[in-house]
Amino acid sequence: MIELPELNMPAYSFRIRQSGSLREIWDEFRKKYVALTPEEWVRQHILMYLTHELGYPSGRMGVELTLQVHGAKLRCDALVYDAQLKPLMLIECKAPEVVITNNTLMQIARYNQTADVNYLLVTNGITHYCFQRKTDQPGFVSLQHIPFYKEL
Repeated sequence: MIELPELNMPAYSFRIRQSGSLREIWDEFRKKYVALTPEEWVRQHILMYLTHELGYPSGRMGVELTLQVHGAKLRCDALVYDAQLKPLMLIECKAPEVVITNNTLMQIARYNQTADVNYLLVTNGITHYCFQRKTDQPGFVSLQHIPFYKEL
């Protein structure tokens, strides 16, 4: 059984069940139980943090979506949309023991070739990196905090 580490976010109550040898967590966004892996633990926390603390509407979030990048099908952890369902923020989650490296940042940058969002968020539940594309300069700049939804 996996150990559920404390993350650098508020603690939330989740519905967790044992299904045979598989431990599962209820995903409010996909409306189903999914395997409780370390990465899923982080994903569920960051989605709850965004909705409960930062005002992100749960109905404007897609979870585990397939993106086509140069003919390859890639899966992104989550995508946040605006009121017109235009993608705003791409989210990439890693397990808490996975160190976020340049490779992780390159991974989300590849995903963004298709998503074309102005905000990127990468987290392992302990460390969070958020970036914003600025209109007056090329590329993305690092933000000091994850913005509230109304700031996007």
